[in-house]
Amino acid sequence: MPDFIRGSDLFGYVGIEAVLDQMRHKTMKAGFEFNIMVVGQSGLGKSTMVNTLFKSKVSRKSCTPNYEEKISQTVKLQSVSHMIEEKGVKMKLTVIDTPGFGDQINNENCWEPIVKYINEQYEKYLREELHVNRKRRIPDTRVHCCIYFLAATGHR
Repeated sequence: MPDFIRGSDLFGYVGIEAVLDQMRHKTMKAGFEFNIMVVGQSGLGKSTMVNTLFKSKVSRKSCTPNYEEKISQTVKLQSVSHMIEEKGVKMKLTVIDTPGFGDQINNENCWEPIVKYINEQYEKYLREELHVNRKRRIPDTRVHCCIYFLAATGHR
């Protein structure tokens, strides 16, 4: 095969069939962001579950929080971020904890600060995406997964 048809070995195969592999390689190199929120009363095992899920100490109990925002008198959000790499895939894992959620006698509106936080993160991301001259990589603080823990006690 002539050199001008074979292409350059420096860049590998270039063609429409290679687009998916090129996108996958680019994404794997940049890494992923995954934000998980754990919600529930104190003592339900939120930190233990997150530590077990990721096979390491990633909960707020085992680390110092890098972000803390007081939302109301009882509920404040704490987030801890970690870089996790497995089989060449990088992931920035952020665990958002809600200590004090549901610990009061009257929990009628205790969900409002959490919904407010989730909505604010989505609005913040949307504003960044709508900029004419937006950043090349927008920090993703949206909640991708919310796990709600229920107490095992109840009326039968």
